[in-house]
Amino acid sequence: MAEAASIGESIGRLVRNDGGRLLANLISNLRDFQLAQDSLQDALESALHHWARNGLPDEPSAWLMRTARRKAIDRIRRAARFRSKSAELAALIELDSEPGPEPDLIPDERLGLIFTCCHPALDRRTSVALTLRSICGLTTEEIARAFVVTPDAMAQRLVRARHKITKAGIAYEVPGPEAWGERLDAVLGAIYLTFNEGYAASSDALLRPDLCEEAIRLCRVLLALRPDEPETEGLLALMLLHHARSPTRLDAGGVVVALEAQDRRRWDRARIAEGAALVETALRRFRPGPYQMQAAIAALHAEAPSFAETGWHEIALLYAGLFALQQNPVFELNRLVALSYVAGPEASLAELDGIAAPLAAYQPYHAVRADFLARSGRATEAEAAYDEAIRLAGTEAEQHFLRRKRGEAREQE
Repeated sequence: MAEAASIGESIGRLVRNDGGRLLANLISNLRDFQLAQDSLQDALESALHHWARNGLPDEPSAWLMRTARRKAIDRIRRAARFRSKSAELAALIELDSEPGPEPDLIPDERLGLIFTCCHPALDRRTSVALTLRSICGLTTEEIARAFVVTPDAMAQRLVRARHKITKAGIAYEVPGPEAWGERLDAVLGAIYLTFNEGYAASSDALLRPDLCEEAIRLCRVLLALRPDEPETEGLLALMLLHHARSPTRLDAGGVVVALEAQDRRRWDRARIAEGAALVETALRRFRPGPYQMQAAIAALHAEAPSFAETGWHEIALLYAGLFALQQNPVFELNRLVALSYVAGPEASLAELDGIAAPLAAYQPYHAVRADFLARSGRATEAEAAYDEAIRLAGTEAEQHFLRRKRGEAREQE
């Protein structure tokens, strides 16, 4: 039983670390999302049985790829669409007849698959959802929670997207420069949401460093293909600067640590230096965009000697500029947070009602309001606002953090 559990854990790690690469390669071979996912799932089930009996193979990723291809061959032969898939079948049989590749020689098709998912024929939300499912291995339930829809609705959206890609004959490849303009924004958005899911996961794990690293890797590949894109530089900088703080974001008990309480000595200075340099390079191109501006804000936080010595006035101005670019009320909320450390919480509290309606179901809005009230000495009102934030919190770790803050507000009464 213990050995079977160990094999299951090994397969779980393999899926987290290499699942996106394997699935992207299968989709590239098969030109069929559903067939690729079903075949990989078949291979994983086979691995669970075979590896429990015979032990881990020398090359687990290569074993899974060969097995998934054979499962795909079996599925194509059994299916009524045999004739329509004859070209893919011939290619798979040819691949299967070759010696098994080393795991790191399996072609990495993930960036091409992201561009496929972000084709202009698909709407932005669907593109991102399909990327999170295909590349990052998030479950339909996790994606549905992130998009605030039911799992059934998200499953139907994903199925429709896969069918649309197949019916439209969209190529599984990184397109030429002529097609970048209409896809780059969606691709960057998909990569950033991948990072966000790792940095503030919608599951109780809260942190998923594997997704953060994968998003950073993909952005590096993207930047290598087009090194003159300031928004790509800005996104990479933003992710590096945030990820530099990851070691301090949870305490030993897994509870969220607020920025002001984090040990800055443990921040990754190499990542901060790289991120800050990228911000400077991007801004010198004089084509400002939201990722560059967010990265500039992150750099001000990362390079400040302490929380009190942070450039709050500059941060407030940058958030005002972001709001002018994109009328996102979250940017205005963040501007008010920065303003509260410049002019006091009462000044920000007076402006907070102006964005209450669009952020009524947004947990951080209520947490920010509670913080302003607590810092203004209005402890009873702060407790009520914390209660609403706790109700809307998506994870137990967030709830624990907010309960702690609520307790601190009560002690101030």
